[in-house]
Amino acid sequence: MGTHRDAHIVWDWNGTLFHDVDAVIGATNAAFAELGLEPITLERYRELYCVPVPRFYERLMGRQPSGAEWELMDATFHRYYTEHRVRCGLAEGVVELLAGWASAGRSQSILSMYGHEDLVPLVGDFGIDAHFIRVDGRTGPSGGSKAEHMVRHLGALTGVDPARTVVIGDAADDALAARHVGAQAVLYTGGSHGRASLEAVGVPVVDTLREAVTEAERLTSA
Repeated sequence: MGTHRDAHIVWDWNGTLFHDVDAVIGATNAAFAELGLEPITLERYRELYCVPVPRFYERLMGRQPSGAEWELMDATFHRYYTEHRVRCGLAEGVVELLAGWASAGRSQSILSMYGHEDLVPLVGDFGIDAHFIRVDGRTGPSGGSKAEHMVRHLGALTGVDPARTVVIGDAADDALAARHVGAQAVLYTGGSHGRASLEAVGVPVVDTLREAVTEAERLTSA
């Protein structure tokens, strides 16, 4: 699609554009059940969630999971999530926000830690793929940080300036990945983190994606 020298948004997928929090909590509790752990509430999840994900499990278990435990929980999580994601949809107002940003001549892309081979057709199923100049999901093992993936993602975007790029996501790791490449970030409370843990990162925190886009416009208007 050529070069894009105006403001750019890198969207997160899970918990941001894709409102899948119910499936995530259900999958997490299914994984916990494999080890006999008590189920977790959404509030508790948002209080403790972090990456790398084994660290999140350590916070809940009081110890680091063994390699075998991690593999079992990870496989259970993804099996349950795949079964239940079909009940999930886009967050409120997503289609209009994506179209509005694109119609202003600005570019946007998706970088997710969801598996690439699952992500690309899912975005296409919602009919929104034409709004993005690139869609990247995770390649390699799950559970890690987004920072190095962000380096590769922005490196593949022709003419996108990191200094005029805003990452919009629902996790502290999204802001850390943005910082890693010299981009800015806006964090959204509708996904994996509660407001308190997001505000501790030191970037704008919003309750709706409409507010997130407004903040992205403000951050790139200078």
